[in-house]
Amino acid sequence: MPPTPSTPQAAPDVAAEAARRRTFAVISHPDAGKSTLTEALALHARVIGEAGAVHGKSGRRAVISDWMEMEQARGISVTSAALQFEYAGHVVNLLDTPGHADFSEDTYRVLAAVDCAVMLLDAAKGLEPQTLKLFDVCRHRGVPVVTFINKWDRPGMHPLDLVDELEQRIGLRATPVNWPVGEAGVFHGLLDRNDETLTTFERAPGGARIAVEATLAAAEAKERHPDEWDTALDEVALLDDVDTESFLAGQTTPLLFGAGVVNVGVRQLLDTLVSLAPAPEARPDADGRPRPVDAPFSGLVFKVQAGMDKAHRDRLAFVRVCSGRFERGAVVTHAATGRPFATKYARTMLGRERETIDIAYPGDIVGLVNANALTVGDTLYADGAPVSFPPMPSFAPEHFVTARTTDTGKAKQFRRGIEQLAEEGVVQILQSARRGDGAPILAAVGPLQFEVATTRLSQEFGVPVALDNLPYGLARRTDPDAVAVLDAEAGVEVAERRDGALLALFPDTWRLASVRRRHPDIRLAPLVAGAD
Repeated sequence: MPPTPSTPQAAPDVAAEAARRRTFAVISHPDAGKSTLTEALALHARVIGEAGAVHGKSGRRAVISDWMEMEQARGISVTSAALQFEYAGHVVNLLDTPGHADFSEDTYRVLAAVDCAVMLLDAAKGLEPQTLKLFDVCRHRGVPVVTFINKWDRPGMHPLDLVDELEQRIGLRATPVNWPVGEAGVFHGLLDRNDETLTTFERAPGGARIAVEATLAAAEAKERHPDEWDTALDEVALLDDVDTESFLAGQTTPLLFGAGVVNVGVRQLLDTLVSLAPAPEARPDADGRPRPVDAPFSGLVFKVQAGMDKAHRDRLAFVRVCSGRFERGAVVTHAATGRPFATKYARTMLGRERETIDIAYPGDIVGLVNANALTVGDTLYADGAPVSFPPMPSFAPEHFVTARTTDTGKAKQFRRGIEQLAEEGVVQILQSARRGDGAPILAAVGPLQFEVATTRLSQEFGVPVALDNLPYGLARRTDPDAVAVLDAEAGVEVAERRDGALLALFPDTWRLASVRRRHPDIRLAPLVAGAD
């Protein structure tokens, strides 16, 4: 029998394997090119032979990370996707995240499962609102950030202006790994800061394959592009060198330039991630105690997704291995219930495609199939080594509708579908005594979440659904003693969230202020995004 993770001889293997892992997410504002860059990274790691395109442009297939029909039709990511591959002796776990603000909750959960983030900026737009919000989450969680300036094959801002924006708006000092030779839209290649060589690119038609690279020594680069080469050298000399310590402390960001759609600068980004991004480290448990990576197995469920496999209609729980060695078939403990949980069906993912995985180490993402007992935020651990990681935050909803099926014969399927969407965190489900079980309230950060919910109810459960808008725009946490008072107020409704929290719903801040003036002693606590 092989040694268990708790035996001394297993610990060095776990620590060594953890050191090989790099687990990161790509974050950006919508349309910055995030899914395209994810595809290009997989292409450079040789895990796919040809890169797809958002919307399947130019006759190419869709990107592997956007596997939902709605994603392919709209050209946006509405759910996170996991990809695992090997590159340069490392195991890379890459999480593509939704960029649209309506799906912030999904992205925030993913950021609880990674050790680093790639912040993707559009060369013409710089820092945009959703990018700023996601960066704040990274900073709050202590996740270091590598910055990639995308779309440098098109007209854009001056590189030094982008550097200034990073420092002035978010206090992040840029330390370039490479620097563009030539302005955005008319650039000749990338200056490698380490050895002062120029990497040029011969782009593949449509960007479906890896761009052919050539390396020019400084003398040849200057001969070909004298003015642009001197300008690049002068500009990059103004900026600090990459410093690992300040990067990991969140004070600086390694900066790279490129164009994901034509696979320019993508290899350089991968090389930077495996050399600079942190390997998995001890993670604090719910009591703030660090759990070492070579402790017995533990894992955090950060996402639950059904409907990935139309043939089987199964449900997949995404688990970040936090410590120890995961072994398929081992019986672990579900911290929330104390009950045993079998891991017979374990998968590794490449978008929606899966393969059976037998062993996994800290930093890896494991998909547990038919994990009906698991919900977002759950902890799993090896028998005899109990631990519980901090729960996932709930977020302050701003949009509210009631949902009902238009086919009364499918009430049972409707209730089952609503429960599944709640467990996955697609929307928050509220029950109001005023409306009954047949008309639950769906609460969301953004209205596109409702579209995802109704689409999935229709496609996966065969349930036609009608939504009725509710006149509410904010929620406050309250307690049982305040329910009778609030229910008597016009334009106010109290509903219970799935986790037992009581939420008072208000149309606007004016109505909230009016109720507070009349009832100053009742509890109406804000729901803070990411901290509730």
